[in-house]
Amino acid sequence: MAEPLVEHVSDTAFWIAHYRAVENERRDPLFRDPLAGVLAGERGQKIAASMPRGFMTGWAVVIRTHIIDNFIRYALSQHVDTILNLGAGLDTRPYRMDLPGSLLWIEADYPAMIEYKEKKLIGQIPQCKLERMKLDLSNPVERKEMLAAAQARSKKLLVLTEGVIPYLTVEQAAPLADDLRAVEPACFWIVDYFAPEIYRYRKRMTRRHLRNAPFQFNPADWFGFFAQHGWKPKEIRYLAEEGERLKRPMQLTPFLRALFAVRRAVAPAKRREQFRRYAGYVLLERGAYPNS
Repeated sequence: MAEPLVEHVSDTAFWIAHYRAVENERRDPLFRDPLAGVLAGERGQKIAASMPRGFMTGWAVVIRTHIIDNFIRYALSQHVDTILNLGAGLDTRPYRMDLPGSLLWIEADYPAMIEYKEKKLIGQIPQCKLERMKLDLSNPVERKEMLAAAQARSKKLLVLTEGVIPYLTVEQAAPLADDLRAVEPACFWIVDYFAPEIYRYRKRMTRRHLRNAPFQFNPADWFGFFAQHGWKPKEIRYLAEEGERLKRPMQLTPFLRALFAVRRAVAPAKRREQFRRYAGYVLLERGAYPNS
């Protein structure tokens, strides 16, 4: 069996950037990202071409990007002055979004990813104050030092972990959630939500294509996990519902369209509603610890 093109979890950033580049070429894009193709390059194209059902991933990336952009706009309307993007990958929001010049945007990721990104974006001017930090988020000492530095410079802070938490175990995510809750200015946190069914599907993909980057975060009670660590949902946007609202449904093959139509027809109402809410993004806000 040939080795998968995704050798490390950070390689998924090239895959995701490729789909943002594809969206940028549409006549009716939900967002503009002219730098996505520069960053994704041939590597992103090759990874995307190697994956099964790429139309599903491409659709999900576009809808999730739109959702997160809107969460960020909301946070800015609430006077957030710092955005801390952990595991930033090849995100280009500091360049492509309309952001206040006074905003401090901090990107943190593996050294190799930061170095690649800085090399590719030489000469590009961000819309806000942009800083990058090289670190391994799994290192608690480095993580706490980074968070302490961000806290000292912020009055109101939003944390973004797009495509990060699913790759962590529950045991790894717990101290991260606690460390973020301990940052006094941290008032919002954007996280990925996936129902257990998504993890089962991803596990099948993992056997061949993503065995070096498996999804691992699958607590028995997703919302209960974050509540236990002092975070509560402010707003939830599910991909399927958002796609319908935007009139941007997933472009299924004729076979899958027919298959899903049959399943919807025979499934009870509760099951159909669950299907619409398999995946989404959550804007968490600072809450109280249970029994505090």
